[in-house]
Amino acid sequence: MLGGGERLSRLWRYVFAQLLDDYTSVLNHAGTPAAARMWSRVPRSTGDGRVDAAFAAMAEYLARRDGWTVPSWARLPEREAWPWWFVTDLRGLHPQALVESPSSFRRRGVFITSGALDRA
Repeated sequence: MLGGGERLSRLWRYVFAQLLDDYTSVLNHAGTPAAARMWSRVPRSTGDGRVDAAFAAMAEYLARRDGWTVPSWARLPEREAWPWWFVTDLRGLHPQALVESPSSFRRRGVFITSGALDRA
């Protein structure tokens, strides 16, 4: 998607939402250790620091939420977004995202609104 010039907001919707769904399915069916293993290997760089930072933020967020150890790769300083990434294209929501982003995202320069991690 990045190579095809897709907007990053679409990437969030398709890649990160699907990743969260997959993780939740494994968590519910195979348990926390299996879900944590999904994050144990260092993901290849996407070529975009903002997206790489979001993967690290998601790993830390899920680890803290579900009680497993944050993978060491997620703590690397190069896993920070520059420029910052506001996942929504709606600039009017950027101040809200600054406030509502979980700390694992905010520290890495990735800003989401509270509903960005909600799944049906």
